[in-house]
Amino acid sequence: MATGTNIRTYYNGTWHRGDIPVMCAADHGAWLGTTVFDGARYFEGIAPDLQAHCERINRSAEALMITPTTDGADMAEIVREGLKTYPADAAVYIRPMYWALEGDSLGVAPKPGATGFAICLEEIPMAAPGSATTMTTTRFRRPTLDCAVVNAKAGCLYPNNARMLAEARAKGFGNALVADALGNVAETATANVFIVKDGEFFTPIANGTFLAGLTRKRHISNLTAAGYKVHEAVLSFEDVRQADEVFLSGNMMKVTPVKAFDDVQYQAGPLTAKVREIYWDWAHSAA
Repeated sequence: MATGTNIRTYYNGTWHRGDIPVMCAADHGAWLGTTVFDGARYFEGIAPDLQAHCERINRSAEALMITPTTDGADMAEIVREGLKTYPADAAVYIRPMYWALEGDSLGVAPKPGATGFAICLEEIPMAAPGSATTMTTTRFRRPTLDCAVVNAKAGCLYPNNARMLAEARAKGFGNALVADALGNVAETATANVFIVKDGEFFTPIANGTFLAGLTRKRHISNLTAAGYKVHEAVLSFEDVRQADEVFLSGNMMKVTPVKAFDDVQYQAGPLTAKVREIYWDWAHSAA
């Protein structure tokens, strides 16, 4: 079942209306999970960092030993063509996808040059500016490169995220704050995390256990340009509990204030609101 509505699918060189079939039962990606994707956003008539997202899926494909087939700039143009079928005020989730079609002689390793490609566009509303979430801990952790393909935005990583999220929801919270293998804060089940303390911003250092997102990178760049101090650092769960403000950073909603971490309560504070304001100003000025 699709997450959004008003779906358009690019497959075999053309755009189709609706959620059409694109994968076969014998495709390598269908039975061995060799799939990668990326996500960009279209809202208020703009698609921030679209080409960067399209370029990243090619890096993800290479990390999963899938041969990319479409240049990032060309992929962005295909997306823009599909977006023309939506109203200017639509909020659209943009998801390019690759998957391996065939395996090697033993069937396990993907065969070079045998790649499926599609793009899915779905209308999914942006969160309202005042929306916030809550977090709790989880027993599940982010893997490391020696045991999972954490340097790719790969579909096979997401069942682990799903069980983090399911555990948090069962406890009555909106998301899970996740540790890396050493027990330090990595990210949440669905997004990167920032904390604010004494007027400065902190986010877990990119240590290879989680995807340091493009929106995270954009926030760091924007805040630094605006004169704020942003630190990529090793953060503990106690650092998060002692924070003045906490917010999540992800492509889907860009900035999501956190109002509680277990029994610790936060205000949706002024610096979190400033991050959102700066991002929206940048996005419109860069369009």
